[in-house]
Amino acid sequence: MVFEDEAGFSMTPPTSRTWSRRGHTPVVRVRGDSQRRLSVAALSCYKPGERTRLVFRPKQNVDDKRGGRRSFTFAGYRDLLAAAHQQLGAPLVLFWDNLNVHLNARLRAFIDTRDWIISFQLPSYAPDLNPVEGVWSLVRRSAQCNTAFTDPDHLIRTLRRSLREIQYRPELIDACLTITTSRPQPQ
Repeated sequence: MVFEDEAGFSMTPPTSRTWSRRGHTPVVRVRGDSQRRLSVAALSCYKPGERTRLVFRPKQNVDDKRGGRRSFTFAGYRDLLAAAHQQLGAPLVLFWDNLNVHLNARLRAFIDTRDWIISFQLPSYAPDLNPVEGVWSLVRRSAQCNTAFTDPDHLIRTLRRSLREIQYRPELIDACLTITTSRPQPQ
């Protein structure tokens, strides 16, 4: 079973807890263009009897004044799925949301012509069913919060380091799946 999701990260850090001397409000200064964003697509991979895996690919969004796509395209998802299949060495049963690229005719044709992948759409507006959302929460709460990034490369390095740390701790990825299965479902 493979769950996929994409998230965007910006140079502006999310704030978390902070402290300062009484009467001195802390200020986090952000240098550079805070509109720069980085998209990351990730797959959390579960197979009974084997270690849980996390496969991810970052995509730096180029500031394009002509209105180009700022997130993953057909080619990005195609390459991510092919890399995951190669790394896992097994067929993929893919669960993902209803993002417009996931419903793209070229991506659907790619999936339909491969015998090693089966795709299922998660219900709309149901992030609580996707364990990758838990991975994004871990990244935002640990590596990204209260950090003033100096440039986009600093943001990329920090996100890669955080995602690699999660890769080496499969119990965290397992916990993200456990949370999705333990929530009561509406009736």
